[in-house]
Amino acid sequence: MPELPLVVVTEDTDSAPLAWLKEHARVVEAAPDSPEFAAALSEMVGLVVRTYTKVNAALLARCLKLRVVGRGGVGLENIDVPACRARGVEVVYTPDANTHAVGDFVFGYALQLLRPWAFFRDRVYEPKEFKHVRDTQRGVELDALTIGILGMGRIGRRVGHIAANGFGMKVIYNDILDVHSQLKFPATSVDRPTLFREADIVTLHVDMRPGNEHLVGAPLLALMKPTAILINACRGEVLDDNALAAAIREKRIAGAAIDVFAPEPPRPDYPLLGFENVLLTPHMAARTYRAIENMSWVVRDVMEVLGGRRPRYPAP
Repeated sequence: MPELPLVVVTEDTDSAPLAWLKEHARVVEAAPDSPEFAAALSEMVGLVVRTYTKVNAALLARCLKLRVVGRGGVGLENIDVPACRARGVEVVYTPDANTHAVGDFVFGYALQLLRPWAFFRDRVYEPKEFKHVRDTQRGVELDALTIGILGMGRIGRRVGHIAANGFGMKVIYNDILDVHSQLKFPATSVDRPTLFREADIVTLHVDMRPGNEHLVGAPLLALMKPTAILINACRGEVLDDNALAAAIREKRIAGAAIDVFAPEPPRPDYPLLGFENVLLTPHMAARTYRAIENMSWVVRDVMEVLGGRRPRYPAP
């Protein structure tokens, strides 16, 4: 009986896909800086990574038998796809895995910023305090707002679908591609300045292709309404955090919610710390049970490639 192929898994993965992979391959679970990883390099034919493992030319030069890299997730910026192709290494990923999870998360963010919840937990409000909070706190309703989506890929389209068909919001968007035929909800394509000028909620859903670093900086932030909020659940590099902190501090926008950082985790001097109207979370938008399992099933495409078959989701 032929020996099973060796596949190395470098980051956390869901238990069911991992168990399935172990039935079809010899599996080594090892971080890229570990001795176990180094020992597996010469025989490894498959590599499964998530967000933080860098697959670059230097690593590829050490993996003489590598045939496929599987990225459990959507973005491919941690994988040098051209370098992989130059060595005949296929790259597969899971573009649909976390679309619903991130879409839900965006509106969780928005509702927390736009509605004063005034939670109480450890004690009840005193009667006068209860009435004062109830009488003085006000929020806005989403159907009265315009959402601006920067990047109308899978997640951007999910956000637009929820906004238009769920909340009855006006949807405007900006994308480098003509995606109008892919939309199943009313939405208007606008240029980038118009999006930032007109939106009550600006939500970022672009990838980290060359040129997108600090795509959203002081010039675009200066166009936003003082009542508007900004949400970043795509990539930390896309946003100039210092420019956003200045806009928040000077009350030029009403608030922000940030789930992604550059670097991750952010440094102790991260400029958006300490604001009551800024929500910060540790890259949690895709962390649902289903999304994690969906991303982990990239192992199926890894084994398809190793079996000489066409994968479902090859890298574009």
